[in-house]
Amino acid sequence: MDNLTFRNSLVLVEGLKITPQSSQIAFVIILIAFIFIMVSNIGMLIQISADTNLHQPMHILFCHLPVNDIIGSAVMIPRLLKDLLTDHSERYITYVECVIQAYFIHLYGTTCHTVLMIMAFDRYVAICNPLRYPIIMNNKMMVKLSAAAWGVAVVLVGILIGLSVRLSHCRSVIQNLYCDNASLFKLSCENVLINNAYGLTFTVVLFTTSVGWMLMTYIRIALVCLKSKNKATNSKAIKTCTTHLAVYLILLICGFTPIVFHRFSEYVEERKLATIMFHVIPPGLNPIIYGLQAKEIRQRLFKLFRHKINS
Repeated sequence: MDNLTFRNSLVLVEGLKITPQSSQIAFVIILIAFIFIMVSNIGMLIQISADTNLHQPMHILFCHLPVNDIIGSAVMIPRLLKDLLTDHSERYITYVECVIQAYFIHLYGTTCHTVLMIMAFDRYVAICNPLRYPIIMNNKMMVKLSAAAWGVAVVLVGILIGLSVRLSHCRSVIQNLYCDNASLFKLSCENVLINNAYGLTFTVVLFTTSVGWMLMTYIRIALVCLKSKNKATNSKAIKTCTTHLAVYLILLICGFTPIVFHRFSEYVEERKLATIMFHVIPPGLNPIIYGLQAKEIRQRLFKLFRHKINS
C-alpha cells in the first residue's frame, strides 16, 4: 500500500471483544470514572490556583500531576467509550488521529515518572535541607524542574513515535484497545529492529532511572529521619513522603501489569483491561490521596463543603 495514501486512510481498532450487554455495563462504569477523574483533577487545579496560601513549591509541582492525568484520560477514555457503543467492524480511526493518540498516551506514561521524580526532589530538599529550602526551591528552580519533566518526555516520545511514522505500511488493523507505538509499527512489513531496540532501551532507561532516583531519594530521607531526634519533623516527613510513595507505587503496579500480561499471548483481553486501569486508577486516586493528605488542601476543601452545606 502506498505510504502517502495510507496516511490519509482509516485503520480499524480491534478494541475490547465483549458482548453488547457487557459493553453497555462497561460504558457506564468507565463514563462515571472518567467524569470523576475530570472533575477531581480540574477541581484540584482550580483550588490550588485560586488559593494563594497553596502557592508553595510542593503544591505547584503537584499541579503537573493532575494536568498529566487529564491528558492521559482525555486522549484514551472518550475514544474507548465511543468504541464500546460501536460494532467491532466499524471501529475506524484515521491514521493521523491514531498517531496523535499514540503520542499522547506515551507522553502520559513517561511524564507520570518524570513528574514524580521532580516531586521527590522537592521532598528531599524540604526534609534534608529545610533551612535552605526557600533558597533552593525558588521560582527559577521550579521552572527548570518543570521544563525538565515535560521536555525530556516530549523529546523522547517524539523520537519513539517518529521512528514508527517513517515506516511504510501493509496492514490496516490496530490489534489493541487503542493506538500506541507497538500498534503503529506492527502495521508495517518492514524491518522494525530499530523500533524494538529504541522502544526497549527507552522503557528500561525510564524505569531504571525512575526507580533508582526514588530509591536514592528515600534512602537519604530515611537516613536523615533516623539521625534526627525531632519527632514532629520526622512525623511531618513520614506523612509527606507516604503520600508521594503511595502515588508512585500505584503507578508502578498499574504500569507493570499490562507489561506482564503482554508476555502471555493467551491473556490478550486481560492485558486490555489492565491497560484501561492504568488510565483510570492513578488519575482517579491521585487527587484523593493528595487532597486528603495535604493539610492545607484538606482544610480548604472541608471549609468549602461546610460553606455549601450551611448556605
